[in-house]
Amino acid sequence: MKFKKRNLRAIAECVIGDNPKFPYRSSSYITQFFEECELNFEHDGSTRWSWTSDRLEELLRDTQSIPNTLPSRFVHVLRVLMQEVCDSDKKFDGDTALTELNKPLKREGYEAFYGDDQLLYLRHLGTKNLSIAVEPHRPFTSDEVLRRYKLSDYLNKCSEDELIEGVLLPLFRQLGFHRITATGHKDKALEYGKDIWMRYSLPTQHILYFGLQVKKGKIDSAGSSRGNNSNISEIYNQVLMMIGHEIFDPETNKKVLVDHAFIVAGAEITKQAKNWLGGKLDANQRSQILFMDREDILDLFVVTNLEMPKAVTELARLDINTDNKL
Repeated sequence: MKFKKRNLRAIAECVIGDNPKFPYRSSSYITQFFEECELNFEHDGSTRWSWTSDRLEELLRDTQSIPNTLPSRFVHVLRVLMQEVCDSDKKFDGDTALTELNKPLKREGYEAFYGDDQLLYLRHLGTKNLSIAVEPHRPFTSDEVLRRYKLSDYLNKCSEDELIEGVLLPLFRQLGFHRITATGHKDKALEYGKDIWMRYSLPTQHILYFGLQVKKGKIDSAGSSRGNNSNISEIYNQVLMMIGHEIFDPETNKKVLVDHAFIVAGAEITKQAKNWLGGKLDANQRSQILFMDREDILDLFVVTNLEMPKAVTELARLDINTDNKL
């Protein structure tokens, strides 16, 4: 990632306070600021804006796994910067400061904004990708716990198509997958064992292809499928079909085999089911299989700060109206 020099200088002037909408920082306070950002940068007494621009440029060189996103250390610096503005006992106006910060960011195709959790986020204006470090196993805030609960309740009620369209497609787009294509359930003959196929570009520009088999309910190793629960033996046949059939990528004008097969469940995937499938597949096929159950979906959806499906918002409004009538 590389910013133009004038935009780096504008952001640096926000950090050191040469922009009057931000707190002024002398040499020692610049060092102290980066310490608060958990960075080992010590100002050497040189021109403040030039030195700070160099440090920001250094942070932008960090590699990021998701295309059209900014490195997490760079985002963290801007979060600390805006947090100090908001904590300045109204000496500085947070909205005005955010507008100033967005001027150079927007020239680079990004925008800073506050999420529902009152944390600063940066998104790419074209793709809407959020620049965040995806850490699904970190402790959640109270707001994130509530979002997780609402989404879990939605997964109990939604259909398989709603799970795909409203949850999985936005999630995988945010995680950096592209050319995501949902085959749907209208023409079963064209699915070849997969509900979705997508691809992921590595930093080396190599492309990996993924196929997804999605089940709304629990996947277990029971003798037969019951209700919303799916038997792993049925998944086995679909996985073999997914791995063995080619998909056509219109961008490369080639037919390719999927490199990995995702088995996704809106509920639990039992250990017995995973072990049964592992025993049926050969070593090469086992390395191609990836599992994602409800806990994985909930954690990733929350930490990526995606908008909740519209149906979740509508259900929440119905609950509020019902409570008011009571």
